[in-house]
Amino acid sequence: MARPLRVLIGCERSGVVRRAFEALGHDAWSCDIEPADDGSNRHIRGDLLQHLDDGWDLLAVMHPPCTVLCNSGAKWLYIGGRKVNGPDPQRWRDLGEAATFYRAVRDQGDIPCRAIENPVMHRHAIKATGRGKAQFVQPWWFGDPFFKATGLELVGLPPLMATNRLTPPKPGTPEHKAWSAVHREPPGPDRARKRSQTYPGLAAAIARQFGEAAQERIYAWPRRLNLRPFKKPNPTLERLLDRELPL
Repeated sequence: MARPLRVLIGCERSGVVRRAFEALGHDAWSCDIEPADDGSNRHIRGDLLQHLDDGWDLLAVMHPPCTVLCNSGAKWLYIGGRKVNGPDPQRWRDLGEAATFYRAVRDQGDIPCRAIENPVMHRHAIKATGRGKAQFVQPWWFGDPFFKATGLELVGLPPLMATNRLTPPKPGTPEHKAWSAVHREPPGPDRARKRSQTYPGLAAAIARQFGEAAQERIYAWPRRLNLRPFKKPNPTLERLLDRELPL
């Protein structure tokens, strides 16, 4: 195997993505303000922003705060969910805090490869986060029979490729309802955690495809060009990567 990566999975307590990277031999850690569900000792309990400068090669932030960023929550930026009632000051403050966190995990620290999960955002969230182009994937692209649009803003990484694309069931069928479980989750204390889970097929694709792309970007290309490992921006390498010139 190529040289293992130091990988940080931010805002993850389940350990699903961390374990997928570990299975491929990478030095992978998760970080969240909550303890790890699997009790792993490869989990950092604390503020993710305090660990962005700890020498990571790849950062995947899988469940950043998104309630006030997602399109479905746009109406609640206004009192009573009605624009005619005027803006809700607390919700707009919450939006500002969530956007600040999003920008920090995308831009802060010396991490060459990043994947930041995000929901289908409303226009105020897109403006506040400065989100660039995002790829949206579905669990059923990777063999998991569920509907859940997952957005990824990628830095130094290519778009994910489907690995096991299933055929979605017809609307109105029992199977379609089963696939829509995440959208049909009833209210309760665990609703947010269950709705934010990463399915194993997607986790495996992230680990395999992003891991290989990061290894190529950080170690293989510089070695071919007789350069040091690519941690900070290198203009020569960036031009070659952008143009995809064969060596």
